[in-house]
Amino acid sequence: MSFAAIFFSALFAIKSADVQEGQKVTALLLKADDGASGELFGRLSPEMKKVFTDAAAITAFSRGLADQLGAEEKVVRERSFPVGGMTSYLRVSRFEKSKEPVLTLWTFDAQGTVLGLFVRPEGAGAAATTHGEYQTKTPLRFPLQGAWYTFWGGHNAIENYHAVDRGQRFAYDLLILKDGKSHEGDGSKVEQFYAYGKPVLAPADGVVTATEADRPDMTPGKMDPLHPMGNHVIIDHGDGEFSFLCHLRLGSLKVKAGEKVSAGQPIAECGNSGNTSEPHLHYHLQDTGKFGDGDGLPAQFRDVVIDGEKVAKGEPLRGQTIQPQEDDAHE
Repeated sequence: MSFAAIFFSALFAIKSADVQEGQKVTALLLKADDGASGELFGRLSPEMKKVFTDAAAITAFSRGLADQLGAEEKVVRERSFPVGGMTSYLRVSRFEKSKEPVLTLWTFDAQGTVLGLFVRPEGAGAAATTHGEYQTKTPLRFPLQGAWYTFWGGHNAIENYHAVDRGQRFAYDLLILKDGKSHEGDGSKVEQFYAYGKPVLAPADGVVTATEADRPDMTPGKMDPLHPMGNHVIIDHGDGEFSFLCHLRLGSLKVKAGEKVSAGQPIAECGNSGNTSEPHLHYHLQDTGKFGDGDGLPAQFRDVVIDGEKVAKGEPLRGQTIQPQEDDAHE
């Protein structure tokens, strides 16, 4: 079985798991003996047992990982997060024989049954970049008000599907969740989505270089791949940093090309125009002002609250909630 391609995406159907559960199954996997493998095999779903036919198959796989990677030396980061009614445990580790960090992703159901496993180098599948350690020069404020859920965000292709694209390498997709849902009712109308119509703010001072304002809001579930950004605003902040704010509501744009904007200024509303499955804000930072022609840059927001912790400058990851500190102070 290939180390770089162990991914059972069809098995992702989980509700809840925590970091301790992820730590436990990872320890069983890395132990690579028959006793640990037997315990882990007992945790597998019927579908997973068709892949790992018995405990011996898990032992062989575990020993293969040990031969390729060596011992785990350090856990760089780990966390659990819900995604689409599921909870995933993600762990990034340094191993003795690996030149780059290794990403391990587990999925579980509410009873702790293992439904999915993904192990590969953290950078696999993502577009090549020299900007992974880039520090944003522009003092970016979070361009929304209140608490927003990061549906996609991070530096690897597991946490952020945008990572496969050079320009959108570090992009965010942001929406609002209430009781685990992004909408009320059946979600058939854009007006049912909590993010729809919410103000979008300029993330920093700059000059608007391009806009589009006439794309219709799509019916949820229908997409417009010919106009990927939909209604959008692009802002030049100087220092080779350009903000892209996309999928804006039809008729909501308040700025035009050539106009100067200030940080926090309302520029539009969140919508569902372009290549989008539901109302949300797509935001990314790029080193040019032309979509599809430039390198994406990590975008660190100033003075935010991420998963309840105040952060002076940081990037939210998939599954984390973010809001401006000024909003948190008013609650």
